[in-house]
Amino acid sequence: MRLDEPRVPALSDDEMPDSVTDRLGDGPVLNIFRTMANHPDLMRRWMVFANHILSKSTLPERERELAILRIGWLCQAGYEWGQHVRIGLDAGLTQVEIDRIPAGSSAEGWSALDQALLDATDELHSDAFITDATWARLSELDDQQKMDLVFTVGQYNLVSMALNTLGVQADPGLAVMPDKA
Repeated sequence: MRLDEPRVPALSDDEMPDSVTDRLGDGPVLNIFRTMANHPDLMRRWMVFANHILSKSTLPERERELAILRIGWLCQAGYEWGQHVRIGLDAGLTQVEIDRIPAGSSAEGWSALDQALLDATDELHSDAFITDATWARLSELDDQQKMDLVFTVGQYNLVSMALNTLGVQADPGLAVMPDKA
């Protein structure tokens, strides 16, 4: 976590607007949603896109989580890292793979597609562009999957900015992001 305390508070159950609780349903509410509940209109509109990326994307789950964890690490978004370690494990990433995400595509053991996904994420983060060479290495993906990759990295870059800046604090039990070397 970049901040020890939130800049925008995570609302308690009693403080949450009905429009937000109706949207989220029953069960535990994560701190990202408790924070976003401070701006219900923004939350409602953002969640349409966020739900596409997380639930309706054509990008396979494992590959999506690899890109999300890489952009989260590049942005040093501890909250994002912690949430997506759990999701990534459920999507088929191994703990060994997750542990080498900070090293990027140069770490041993990645498939050619994994290396291309990591490089594409790095390029989008550093230059807002995937080079022709990396694009060609993504040939196992169809055009819709490549589009979903770009929008996934963009979505989680945005989310990482918000989490870091608003000071969203980790939910209990989340993995801690490794230090940047």
